[in-house]
Amino acid sequence: MTDVLISAEGLAAGYGSPIVTDVSFSVRGGEILALIGPNGGGKSTTLRTLAGELKRLGGRVVICGEDAELLPPRERAKRLASMLTDRPHADKMTCRDMVETGRYPYTGWFGLLSPEDKRAAHEAMRLVGVDGLAERNFSAVSDGQRQRVLLARAICQQPEALVLDEPTSYLDIRHKLAFLEILRRLAGERGVAVVVSMHELDLAEKTADRVLCVKDGRVTRAGTPAEIFTEPVIRELFDLPEELYRRYIGK
Repeated sequence: MTDVLISAEGLAAGYGSPIVTDVSFSVRGGEILALIGPNGGGKSTTLRTLAGELKRLGGRVVICGEDAELLPPRERAKRLASMLTDRPHADKMTCRDMVETGRYPYTGWFGLLSPEDKRAAHEAMRLVGVDGLAERNFSAVSDGQRQRVLLARAICQQPEALVLDEPTSYLDIRHKLAFLEILRRLAGERGVAVVVSMHELDLAEKTADRVLCVKDGRVTRAGTPAEIFTEPVIRELFDLPEELYRRYIGK
């Protein structure tokens, strides 16, 4: 493990008034942190604030040792890439065009892509398995294909930290597993710090190095998958009756 690449320190976040409060964690290079918890608990709000989509209401976000709000936008984009639940408006863009927008933090004022930028985009598309979609209209491909194209865009930013909000929601099981395997490779081989929210508890258990439970706007528990994915913790986190847990989740 390398040094901490992204952290939250007493973070308060929301839309005018706090939805989440006193959120603290740190993620080292090569590590995957999964956020789990019920809908409306604050996971997406936390991730949007980490990504800079929302202005923090308290506390700090630190990226590669520096306060995120003090980083110029281009410098921040070189260090952190995000893949959130919003769908980009791209009526006339090909999938290649969409991926190449991930290189704009590295271009000059005119936004011209160098041969190196184009190679980085092509390599990211190849890694994710969407190079065959390069000339397809981004708006015309399936939801699952769009998810993979957006992951390629994030990868070609060559970030040190990656923030993803429910990235496997539109994928079938084969592509869910392939997607998560890519995240593991980014962490293990490139030392990227990954923060990801997930609904699929079985996949989160197998993918994450550490898990953060978020409920009612606060962190209720943090630990390793072995510590978190137990009957008492999961039942309490999701308010699950014993019968439902034993029937659908229990091992």
